[in-house]
Amino acid sequence: MLDKNSTITFSPIRDADQEMHAIVVTVYEALREKGYNPINQLVGYILSEDPTYITTYNNARSLIRRIDRDELLQAMVKIYIQKG
Repeated sequence: MLDKNSTITFSPIRDADQEMHAIVVTVYEALREKGYNPINQLVGYILSEDPTYITTYNNARSLIRRIDRDELLQAMVKIYIQKG
């Protein structure tokens, strides 16, 4: 339990990254479950912004549209560079 002098901190950037990650994983799984190649479909969507690359199964299309494509690309490049 927190007392009245305790400080709670949060990082809105980290929270946004976690939400973006959760959405991408959910969309990936929906695509996989429907028999699509999730990587190809996600790349097609990112490059074209054509939502028909993403299935409506499990609300995946609505979820992916919550993410700004530029922010998603930035996060992906950042992760790729950090792992290299």
